[in-house]
Amino acid sequence: MIDLGLSKIAIIGVVALIVIGPQKLPKVARMAGTLYGRAQRYLHDIKSEVSREIELDELRNLHKEVQDRAQSFKNDVESATSEFGSSVTSHVDEVEALWDERGSHESAHVITPTVADIDRKAKDFRRKKLVRTSSVPAWYKNRHGTKRHVMSGAARVRKYRPGAGTNSTSSFF
Repeated sequence: MIDLGLSKIAIIGVVALIVIGPQKLPKVARMAGTLYGRAQRYLHDIKSEVSREIELDELRNLHKEVQDRAQSFKNDVESATSEFGSSVTSHVDEVEALWDERGSHESAHVITPTVADIDRKAKDFRRKKLVRTSSVPAWYKNRHGTKRHVMSGAARVRKYRPGAGTNSTSSFF
């Protein structure tokens, strides 16, 4: 811009005072100030409009880039799912084929249980059920520290809380 020092401004002021006169000088100075302010506002508006346009261009480019990446990601996912689906169906077909082959081989080797086998299994089941449901004497439970009755979670917390044995009325807080 124009380089105005104090001496140049003083010379301009003296020339303006002589040319314009002392009565019209304040009006001219006010008008020059308002015109200068309008010019600055106009330049500021133009600069802000240009910067907004540049930002919008950058945002449009970024938006386009993001859409392209999203589309490529979508295509990758679709190809991966199709590959996965085809591999799963091929594995399922293989398993079904093996199952059909095994089923045809197993049908020839089916062993029917005998009455003695069924009786033995029933006897084992009754014995295991008796062991599970039989009651253990109280003296054995006391000696070995096993539970004699069920305790709720809240009762267990109260029983094992530090300081639960003392009857102090002070709270933690």
